[in-house]
Amino acid sequence: MIEIVIGNKAYSSWSLRGWLAVRHSGLAFRETLVPMWTAEHDAVRPRLPAGKVPTVFDGDVAVWESLAIIDWLADRVGRDRYWPADEAARAHARSIAAEMHAGFAPMRQQLTMNTRRHYPGFAVNAEAQADIARIEALWTEARGRFGAGGDFLYGDFGAADIMYAPVVTRFTTYDVKLGSVARGYAEAITAHPYMREWLDAAAKETWIVEKYEY
Repeated sequence: MIEIVIGNKAYSSWSLRGWLAVRHSGLAFRETLVPMWTAEHDAVRPRLPAGKVPTVFDGDVAVWESLAIIDWLADRVGRDRYWPADEAARAHARSIAAEMHAGFAPMRQQLTMNTRRHYPGFAVNAEAQADIARIEALWTEARGRFGAGGDFLYGDFGAADIMYAPVVTRFTTYDVKLGSVARGYAEAITAHPYMREWLDAAAKETWIVEKYEY
């Protein structure tokens, strides 16, 4: 059985991506949750190839980094479960997923993930606001060009949605105002059964990491 090692569900955006990828695969798995910034976390780090979560284990195979986890699972269960079948849509989806993986540092730094909090009227700085505008433009373009078949970026829920799902939680936490297309997409992500499962579990956690609390 696959094992995924993750951090706190309330705080760990990369854990959410890896977990969603595994959950979406349909494969049986177990999760090992290790609270971040604890002695327990430090004890587990030597087992993790990069010392970070998420990491997926399948027998002697270890896979880390969210995009690598997605692609490894796609090899296991079929590319079309994660990526659009249409070539143009697939190219677009891979590009925006990679942009999420590598970019938007100001937004990530100011709007840290904390699914248990809500800050109405939060003052977003200019650098983070530029990232927000870029993300909203990407969502709007994907929905407009490729999303007619469903509620997600490329119609069906897939890899690009997995990569942007934690961003949706950040926008909710910090009361980010979105246009109608992006807002509808964010609502669809929040309502997805996998997200409800994760968010419900996060709400029950009792660990507090002060640097993620305003």
